[in-house]
Amino acid sequence: MRRTLFFVGLLLIFVRSKLEAQGKSPLTWEQVKERFETSNPALLADKLSIEESKAQEITAFLRPNPTVDLNVDGTQIAPHNGTWQPFAGTFESPGISYLYERRHKRDLRLESAKKATSIAESSHADMERTLLFSLRNAFVSTLQAKAVVQLAKDDLSYYDHVLDVSRDRFKAGDIAQIDLDRLELQRVQYESDLQTAEVNLRTAKIQLLTLLNDRTPVEEFDVIAPYDFADQIADREEFRKIALDTRPDLRSAMQAVDKAQTDHKLAVANGSTDPTFGAWYTHNASTNNPVAINTLGVSVSAPLRVFDRNQGEKLRTQLDIERTQKLRESAEAQVLSDVDTGYATLDSTLKLLRPYKARYLQQSVRVRDTVYFSYQHGGASLLDFLEAESEYRNVQLSYVNLVGSFLTAAAQMNMAVGREVIQ
Repeated sequence: MRRTLFFVGLLLIFVRSKLEAQGKSPLTWEQVKERFETSNPALLADKLSIEESKAQEITAFLRPNPTVDLNVDGTQIAPHNGTWQPFAGTFESPGISYLYERRHKRDLRLESAKKATSIAESSHADMERTLLFSLRNAFVSTLQAKAVVQLAKDDLSYYDHVLDVSRDRFKAGDIAQIDLDRLELQRVQYESDLQTAEVNLRTAKIQLLTLLNDRTPVEEFDVIAPYDFADQIADREEFRKIALDTRPDLRSAMQAVDKAQTDHKLAVANGSTDPTFGAWYTHNASTNNPVAINTLGVSVSAPLRVFDRNQGEKLRTQLDIERTQKLRESAEAQVLSDVDTGYATLDSTLKLLRPYKARYLQQSVRVRDTVYFSYQHGGASLLDFLEAESEYRNVQLSYVNLVGSFLTAAAQMNMAVGREVIQ
C-alpha cells in the first residue's frame, strides 16, 4: 500500500512539473493574438458597443403604446327631495386610442438601427486592426530584443575566448602588458551592450504583457517566432485590391452612406400624417332613448401638417448623404495611401536586407576571423583587430535591426491591408 502511494505521489509530481513547464512555454504569435482578443480591456469594452447597438434595434422596432382613458360622472342632485346623492346617477365611459404609424416608419427605424449595428461592428473591427498593429509591434520588439541579447552574449563569449588566448600569449611573452590591458578594457563595452539589450528586452515584454492584460512575471514570460524576413512579397496592386475589399474603416464609411440614405427615407416618412384611432363605451341613459343605456363610439383624429412637415430633418439627412459620400471617398484615398506607404517601406527594407544576407554577414565574419588570425601571428596590430571586431558587431547588429524593421513594416502592411498578408 505504501509503495502504491509512493508511486502515485511520484506520478502527481511528474504531471505537475509537466503542467508548469507547459505554462511557462514561449507563446507563438497566434497564441498571443488569441490571448489579446480575450483579455484586452479596451477591445472588450468596445465590443460591448455592438451589443448596445443591438439593444437599440429592439427600441427602434417597438410599436406605439395604446392609450386608455376612463371618464366618470355622477355628482347629481336628486330632483324628488333636493338632497345630494353623489353616486346615484354615476356613468362610466372607458375608452382606448392608438396611434397608427404610416409610410413604414417602424420598418425604416429598424432598418436604420440594424445598419447602425453594422457600422458598430465595422468600427470594432477597425479598432481591433489598430490594436493588433500595436500588439504586433510589441511582439516584434520582443523578438528583436531577444535577438540583440543573443548577439551580445555571443560577442561577449567570443571576446572572452580572445582574452583567454591573449592572457596565454602574455604569459608566454608574445604580447605586451599594454596590449592585454587594452583588450581587457574593451570588454566593458561588451558588458554594457549586454546589459542594455537585457533592459530593452524586459521593457518590450512589459509592453506586451500590458496589452495582454497579463500579470505574469516578466522572467516567466516569453514569446517565440522565426526571426527572419520574406525575400519575396506580392505586387502592390494585389495589396491594394485586398485592402479595398477588407479594410473595416472603409467598409464602415460605405455602410454610413447606406445608413444615411435610410435615415433620409425615415425623415420623409416622419413628415407624413399619422392618424389616431379611438373607441369608447358609455353606460348612461340617452335622452332620445331612455331604454338604451349602453353605447359605443369611435373616432379618428389626425394632425394637420401645415407648418411642421419635418422639413429640417429632410434637408439635414439629404445633406448627410452627401457628407458621408465625401467621407467614403476620403477613406478610400487613405486606404490606398496607407498601402502605398507600407509597400514603399517594406520594399526599401528588403533592398537593404538582401545584400546583408547574401554578402555582408559572411564578409564581416571572414574579416574578423582573418584579422584575428593575423593578429595572433603578428601580421596585424591590436588596433586592426579591435577595428575589425567593431565592424563585425556593427554589421551583425545592423542586420538584426533591419530584420526587426522588416517585421515592423510587415505589420504596418498588414494593418494597411486590413488582414495578415505577410506573416
